[in-house]
Amino acid sequence: MTITLRPDQEKLIAEAIETGAYHDTNDVIERALELLLREGSEFAEEREEITAKIERGLAQFERGEFYTAEQAQANMAKKKTEWLRNRQAQTE
Repeated sequence: MTITLRPDQEKLIAEAIETGAYHDTNDVIERALELLLREGSEFAEEREEITAKIERGLAQFERGEFYTAEQAQANMAKKKTEWLRNRQAQTE
């Protein structure tokens, strides 16, 4: 396989090799691919968690378990007041 790199990509690879952490271009590319694969699998796990939360929220909504806009604002204002009170107590 032949890959053509842009000058800025070549510079990044050269800088990575100069750190001493990598022996050559292949080492840099191999590490980059490992990180890419890891990131992809972590994203897949997060996506499953997010999807589950959305489904749970929709089910709660369908059961009528939700706040009105006014209730949500009041709840957030209460939490903010508590947070500010706790923060102030920690600094005293």
